[in-house]
Amino acid sequence: MEQVLKAWSSIGEVVSAEAFGNGHINSTYLLRTQTEKYILQKINTNTFQDVQGLMNNILQVTEYLRKQITAFGGDATRETMQVIRCDSGSPYFTNADGNCWRMFSFVADSVCLKKARTTQDLFECAAAFGKFQYLLNQFPAENLSETIPQFHDTLKRYRDFQQAVQQDKLSRAVLVQQEIDFVCKREQDCGVMLTMQREGQLPLRVTHNDTKLNNVLLDQNTMKGLCVIDLDTVMPGLAANDFGDTVRFGANDCAEDEPDQSKVHFLPQLYRVCVQGFLQQAGQTLTEQEILTLPWGAKLMTLECGMRFLTDYLEGDHYFKISRPQQNLDRARTQFTLVRQMEENWEEMEACSKEYLLEHRR
Repeated sequence: MEQVLKAWSSIGEVVSAEAFGNGHINSTYLLRTQTEKYILQKINTNTFQDVQGLMNNILQVTEYLRKQITAFGGDATRETMQVIRCDSGSPYFTNADGNCWRMFSFVADSVCLKKARTTQDLFECAAAFGKFQYLLNQFPAENLSETIPQFHDTLKRYRDFQQAVQQDKLSRAVLVQQEIDFVCKREQDCGVMLTMQREGQLPLRVTHNDTKLNNVLLDQNTMKGLCVIDLDTVMPGLAANDFGDTVRFGANDCAEDEPDQSKVHFLPQLYRVCVQGFLQQAGQTLTEQEILTLPWGAKLMTLECGMRFLTDYLEGDHYFKISRPQQNLDRARTQFTLVRQMEENWEEMEACSKEYLLEHRR
């Protein structure tokens, strides 16, 4: 740590450094000097192998956001992340062990929630990611590199799943045939949005790709969405994917790894909250087809996540951390239950998009 901090000697003497947050990928620390706070992170280079590309993406997006926020009369020091460059001018530092480190300013008077306490918390989460879309509407997505190639390529995730079933390294396939059949019956669904994108019906945009509540800072006084954080997976993508991941995370009343599927419920009323929050901010920048595709974003992000959990279970739980046996299987089953319930409420989900279009685009 002492060696690393020398790379940022310009911030002054660091009087304390402590582990911070609940992230699973990078190692995060809260630093205090006599006058300021900073966030220091060791980048997980197993997950993010192109650190230069990763940091270039973050710099481009945050600098653009800062200009947009200022132009709209906002406070750019609080409403977007700010990279603190090393004394050398580099956006990250590589120490003698080959580990890569970076630093951000600390957003004061903010809170981060792991779970929505009220529907308003969920609304603020969806609205924050909708505003992220709105502010970056004119940013050329092709300027960004893929920090994790084919991250939301649902067809690739299906192929990975098929390979795991065929190889069946731990002879687990026989135990989960019902789940395997569930996925196989939805093979054609996996390519719906990718086909639309290839045919020019859906534009590539700058997307966050991890749109959970704990990646939004809320103002601690107003509890309004303040700042979107964790920009490691910012890259070109589809707006419906960002919306859909918020739904997957927020429009239910269960734990992600719930063992008892009778306790898993997709809640259409919370889906509607997500639509209202997201479109309040992003609606005017999205095309009509993007808005009509929002239900597909919810379904495919949930199906894709379930496939990834099931694939990892078949391969021996090497990617997603587990704290008990069959945790990844429970995670997969929960996602599949949500998918099935979304299908049962499909007309109501589509109606939310159509109602917005009727109200705002007459």
